[in-house]
Amino acid sequence: MAGQSDQASRGDRPEAGSAGQSAPTPRAPAELGAARPLDEADRRILAELVGDARLSVRALAERLHISRANAYARLDRLLSSGVITGFTARFAPERAGLATTAYVSVNIEQNTWRAVSAELAELPYVESIALLASEFDVLVLVHAPDNATLRSLVLERIQAIPGVLATRTWLAFEEIRGKGPFPT
Repeated sequence: MAGQSDQASRGDRPEAGSAGQSAPTPRAPAELGAARPLDEADRRILAELVGDARLSVRALAERLHISRANAYARLDRLLSSGVITGFTARFAPERAGLATTAYVSVNIEQNTWRAVSAELAELPYVESIALLASEFDVLVLVHAPDNATLRSLVLERIQAIPGVLATRTWLAFEEIRGKGPFPT
């Protein structure tokens, strides 16, 4: 699914106001309590949804051999506890016109992580941002249409962010997606 709002558009997903059930809204990390261990059924739900975020609750219940009520309850708990933060689609960057992939390392001034990461998150073509314990502070994954766009993004936009001290860019020739933590 492309986002949380798409969840209610499927007839077999929880809808606001339907039979007293409403789709839970994921909470921000600061609102969440301690993580709880996932049981086998929760891990299987995550694996199925990572494989196909468009699965209906009915199909999810059938694949896991559990009741729809159990699937709804577990999905609700995973959403409300912040384990599932939303639903998305995977895409092939090169087929979407984003032929240049790069990792950009960023060194930042001390105590600027929140402000810098917030500005990085607003930039076009930025897919992910990670705070690291490394010789550089931040690693940014970028999918851009071409090298000129990447150059402009790094030299004119990222380096202009207050708190950014230096950048270093690595072009990625190929990306291979692993099975992830919840393989099917």
